[in-house]
Amino acid sequence: MASSERSMPFIKNLASSDRKIRTSALASLHTFLSARQISSSLTPLDTLKLWKGLFFALWMCDRAIPQQTLCAELADLIFVLPRHAVVPWLRGFWATMSREWTGIDVLRMEKFLLLVRRVVGAGFKWMKKGAGEGGKKKKKDHDEIVWDLQRVDDILGLLGEWPFSLEDEARVEQGTEKEELAPQTIPVGLRLHVLDIWVDEAEKVGLLEEGDLEASKIIQRIIDQVDALEQATTRPAARIRAKESLADERLPGNSKPAEEGEGDEKTNGGGDGGDWDGFDD
Repeated sequence: MASSERSMPFIKNLASSDRKIRTSALASLHTFLSARQISSSLTPLDTLKLWKGLFFALWMCDRAIPQQTLCAELADLIFVLPRHAVVPWLRGFWATMSREWTGIDVLRMEKFLLLVRRVVGAGFKWMKKGAGEGGKKKKKDHDEIVWDLQRVDDILGLLGEWPFSLEDEARVEQGTEKEELAPQTIPVGLRLHVLDIWVDEAEKVGLLEEGDLEASKIIQRIIDQVDALEQATTRPAARIRAKESLADERLPGNSKPAEEGEGDEKTNGGGDGGDWDGFDD
């Protein structure tokens, strides 16, 4: 950690409560990561070291607004990275969260839950054609495919490799086997959180829009991953949460429940004979 701070002093400034310092630190990080010669030379161990610094930047970040801002900024770093560097970068993120998850205390957990949510959402957004390339977005034609299929393979591959992995053991990158930065297992709590949020984040980027056939295929692939996890996991909590995730009413083929009170109104003649709920405000 000390050597990382000496070579990249901007990392600790990301946790500053001073907006100007945070903005300057983020600009320095963008410059560092967007330099092709640097991103191309980052080894898996280098990426783990960077993410360790970023993890503790969020760890030290106080106050709700700076925490929320920093989570969004860290998630959006994939949009400044060269295309080839995104998957190794996200792999470093998942490895770092897997390694550190069980050491996060209850007072700090909420901001790391938010970070995972933002990264999952950014990954889904990155799957769109032209995401992160700047410029004005073209208006979508009805039959136009907006999803980059190679990016889709990359993001879904990472989900299958980490939170939706069928194995408890974490994937160890070559060159990091003997390093303390390499995780040993994928924590159940991390899996449960991703199972809780993935439908929300998919909906936000338009993966659940009716009429988008390509999006429907992508969603089905994720459903298949979650279903495989439900069948294979030996963790009861993960099995239950996966089943609940697959039953989400927003997913294709799932029916929405009847409106509350609908049946009572029919039975009670419009509700006049039901329980008294007090005065209206």
